[in-house]
Amino acid sequence: MTATSPTPTVPSAGDGPMLLTQRRIWIIFAALISGMLLASLDQTIVSTAMPTLVGELGGVEHQVWVTSAYILATTIVMPIYGKFGDVLGRRNLFLLAIAIFTLASIGCAFAGDFWTFVVFRAAQGLGGGGLMILSQAIIADIVPASERGKYLGPLGAIFGLSAVAGPLLGGFFVDHMTWQWAFYINIPIGIAAFLVAFFALQLPSKKPTKRIDWLGVVFLSAATTCLILFTDFGGDAEFGWNSLATWAWGLGLVVSVGLFILTEARAEDPVMPLSMFRSPVFVNATAIGLTLGIAMFAAIAFVPTFLQMSSGTSAAASGLLMLPMMVGVMGTSIASGLIITKTGRYKLFPIAGTLTTALTMVVMTTLTAQTPIWLICVYLFFFGAGLGLIMQVVVLVAQNAVPAADVGAATSTNNYFREAGAALGIAVFGSLFTTRLTENLTAVFTSAGASADQAAQATATIDPAVLNELPDQIRDQVVTAYADALAPVFWYLVPFLAVAFVLALFMKQIPLSDVAGLVARGEAIGGEEAERLEAAQRAAHRTASDAEGPDAR
Repeated sequence: MTATSPTPTVPSAGDGPMLLTQRRIWIIFAALISGMLLASLDQTIVSTAMPTLVGELGGVEHQVWVTSAYILATTIVMPIYGKFGDVLGRRNLFLLAIAIFTLASIGCAFAGDFWTFVVFRAAQGLGGGGLMILSQAIIADIVPASERGKYLGPLGAIFGLSAVAGPLLGGFFVDHMTWQWAFYINIPIGIAAFLVAFFALQLPSKKPTKRIDWLGVVFLSAATTCLILFTDFGGDAEFGWNSLATWAWGLGLVVSVGLFILTEARAEDPVMPLSMFRSPVFVNATAIGLTLGIAMFAAIAFVPTFLQMSSGTSAAASGLLMLPMMVGVMGTSIASGLIITKTGRYKLFPIAGTLTTALTMVVMTTLTAQTPIWLICVYLFFFGAGLGLIMQVVVLVAQNAVPAADVGAATSTNNYFREAGAALGIAVFGSLFTTRLTENLTAVFTSAGASADQAAQATATIDPAVLNELPDQIRDQVVTAYADALAPVFWYLVPFLAVAFVLALFMKQIPLSDVAGLVARGEAIGGEEAERLEAAQRAAHRTASDAEGPDAR
């Protein structure tokens, strides 16, 4: 009997931990980029199309709900996606998020009235929240914190690219087609993103080993809903802060938060582990996200409206004017990521970013319809540059401050508080802006001879196209009404950026982990060992193939 040479034995894809080679990391990263592009592009397209779509659907006085509904839904599901990703694995959840987002986009495009549109916009948020959280958590799974900056930089650049392309596309659709195309475009992008993720996003799946914290999910969702409705009712002209309905939502918020904390303290596997808040670094990074969210998103949500109505520019032109802001975001996001990867130091960037953003916000309070376009572009560039130094860095810091088993919960919690801040900021800031705007526009149309009902109808349906058809004198008054309503309200946002700056000063610098999350949890083999084992796999396959002979091949 002839002896045969033993075939090398190495781990295979189905045996034990996966091999996390550099090639696999880049393939997974491509899937994440496609999902992030889908979510980020949608938000910026809608911001530019907002004046037209709310005018056509008759919802100018309620336009804050277009943004608030999306952010409310996004905020509610963030902790769910984060924790369930830790428990079950993230691949199938990522595919589900893409599917929900794409189907909801179809509903938005075919909505026949304003409130139906708002419902589908909220459904989009259910998918968008998963895309944002899971992308960031998967990066933490496959890349060590010490190297994560160079990946978070491109993710930040995707936001920058989307924020440039979104307003341009939104403006083009409004000026030359219809606002519905701002949602039609999500269909082919969503299908492409789903296919890329389906084939490229190969990650371990798991089964829950502890009882799922459903009660925590319910109370957290209730608290988030009460927070948004409390602020919206308080800022609404029909209810106001003296309304019993407003404070009923406020009471619901207090009760829900209390019940949530009690539930998390007793849960076997809490959706938002309270142990994370024992880390001063995590708390600091999350607090910066909260305060930044209040100011940042409130400003970004209404800047295109200001540019279109107050400056008299078209939707396409206002989209182009957002370009300097996104150049600032992209440049500083990529640069800071590379520097952090090289040096391991991150504290300087939130300090510089919050200071730059706060100072720029102060200057933006002086905007009027007469402010030169080039000067507005300069302001927007510095505003974006400041944001690029902060957004991805605080997520990295939060992830690095907790054990690998909680990376999804940490990512979602950090984003949750930022989005809660965004919802709060947009609701309060939007209510202030809308209330002032409604009063100003009503006064304009009443002084022009319109009855109270006619003035209310004109206020509810005003959009850029209608504005251009008005007599010069009334058009100038409408433009002034927008400027007087929006620019001074920026002052309300400055204190939050000042708080973020102080928090950044006290942020502690700790070493960045050099082990990827999947490797730390024993679900993958990474680094040089993974590369060596993959090479051994290829050699073993070649040896086995040669042993079988050419006929077998």
